Amino acid sequence: MNRTQPLVLGIESSCDETGVGIVRGTTLLTNTVSSSMDEHVRFGGVIPEIASRAHLDAFVPTLEQALSDAGVALDDVDAIAVTSGPGLAGALMVGVCAAKALAVATGKPLYAINHLVAHVGVGLLDGAGGGRHDGTAPQLPENLGALLVSGGHTEILRINSITDDVQLLGSTIDDAAGEAYDKVARILGLGYPGGPAIDKVARTGNPKSIRFPRGLSQPKYMGTAEEPGRHRYDWSFSGLKTAVARCVEQFEARGEEVPVADIAAAFQEAVVDVISSKAVLACREHGIKDVLLGGGVAANSRLRELTGQRCASAGIRLHVPPLDLCTDNGAMVAALGAQLVMAGVEPSGIRFAPDSSMPVTSVSLPA
Repeated sequence: MNRTQPLVLGIESSCDETGVGIVRGTTLLTNTVSSSMDEHVRFGGVIPEIASRAHLDAFVPTLEQALSDAGVALDDVDAIAVTSGPGLAGALMVGVCAAKALAVATGKPLYAINHLVAHVGVGLLDGAGGGRHDGTAPQLPENLGALLVSGGHTEILRINSITDDVQLLGSTIDDAAGEAYDKVARILGLGYPGGPAIDKVARTGNPKSIRFPRGLSQPKYMGTAEEPGRHRYDWSFSGLKTAVARCVEQFEARGEEVPVADIAAAFQEAVVDVISSKAVLACREHGIKDVLLGGGVAANSRLRELTGQRCASAGIRLHVPPLDLCTDNGAMVAALGAQLVMAGVEPSGIRFAPDSSMPVTSVSLPA
């Protein structure tokens, strides 16, 4: 196997995107994604059974398209990488079973990797915006942090080694940010997915019109740098969602028109304010000088703007990959798989099972 510039096929099926990506070392050859989002719109959220069936239908065509676009054959591949968790159990099973079948059929080594760490690994692809360059292959900066914001996860990580040492600094204790967006969009009648809808409407609203709560930001949760509180770097969005619902009910009870744009703007400001402030705090207190922003909510214009401003004020460099590499995709899985191959990490084999609650500290599953 080529361990200097391995050709790696990556498979992603943790939620509603069927992704197949192919990289050679740190060079992206193709990133092919088939999304079932349109099938979930009428339900206002992802339905696991529908997502799983969509993966079954989409996998082979997506794989064939990726191989064609990259101009390679399965026999050319050095290794296969697949998301083994976290994610929806049934959706993960489809991707893992497909990857195992390919590994058995081709005799290629198989790596079972962590979906969340893969969001960071995508920053190592040429031109993805996360790495530093020394004239050869891109490398992740030292003292790197990662802020992952999506429909299923809101977490701040410290990346000591992309292949074997990832530390969780803080996370949401209830709803993820993207999940809160979807629920509030439903309350406001804006449809699904909620992130883009609220982001668009909020541009015409006044974010200061209503002061919504910033969860876990009170002194009893924060503590001090010397004696940090239990939830110093954690988030909570369930109370914010409830506050929006009560606000809408109050306008309706008074017979007044609900100011949707203002509520959307105020809600969004509450989310991005607490996310960016806690992320920057965690970075400052852990000596982190570079932060990679990833996940589907990284597409949110206000989150990118405010996080960028606060990072700049704190002397922290913010790295944001292209939007199509921020959302779930096979390229990020292949990118992390290539790093594991180049680091000499042994493959996982085919005896592993997908883990819907795989901890972020597990970069890949051992054989």
